[in-house]
Amino acid sequence: MADRHRLVVVDDEPELRAMVAEYLGRHGFVVHTAANGVELDACMAEAEPDLLLLDVNLPGEDGFAIARRIRARSDVPILMLTAADDVVDRVVGLELGADDYVTKPFDLRELRARIQAILRRGRRAGQLAANQPGTDQAVLMAAPVNFGDVMLDLEARRLLRRDGSELEITAMEFDLLAAFARNPNRVLSRERLLDLAHNRDTDAFDRSIDVRIARIRRKVEREPGKPQVIRTMRGAGYMFVPGV
Repeated sequence: MADRHRLVVVDDEPELRAMVAEYLGRHGFVVHTAANGVELDACMAEAEPDLLLLDVNLPGEDGFAIARRIRARSDVPILMLTAADDVVDRVVGLELGADDYVTKPFDLRELRARIQAILRRGRRAGQLAANQPGTDQAVLMAAPVNFGDVMLDLEARRLLRRDGSELEITAMEFDLLAAFARNPNRVLSRERLLDLAHNRDTDAFDRSIDVRIARIRRKVEREPGKPQVIRTMRGAGYMFVPGV
């Protein structure tokens, strides 16, 4: 039997933790639960999970603080559980490195779909080159791609400074950078970017993709407020301009 994905659900509501754990367990996941950051740390000390479900509104150390702390040492995917339609929570979560969010109250089927989409992106990111017709995958995967003063190592899934030190990026940020790397000097609409990044569970008109691009720009642009590497094409989308 194939290894099952290991998840940790972090929420201070016992009923919600039990409900989510029971449902996802029935659908093939190995689910651990934690009521706070201390219990989460204990779970992660045993084994690195494949994904965290992290509530924002936790007593004591809140979800934002936990996400910031986890992201500083790990690239484990994080799915934030936010208050209903709270745009601020969603934007802050994405800024801190969360891969996606679900608003409370949520449908369990939607939750499972979003989890599967995040895990699927992780598996498929290395296959982006194979989806480009007429492209030599071996060459593309071997050569780092310059994004301004940093380099994207497609094979190792890392973003590197010139001195070799690593910049932290989320799975979705890597997928978007890889999509740009495969399509230099081409205007990519939001919908096309989501297709290339294997994230069709997000609405192309959902501005969370703009938040992700803004976060990427802070890592690759000399002047994020005046982007030259990843340019906005008004009314059309974004374009990666190599060699800047």
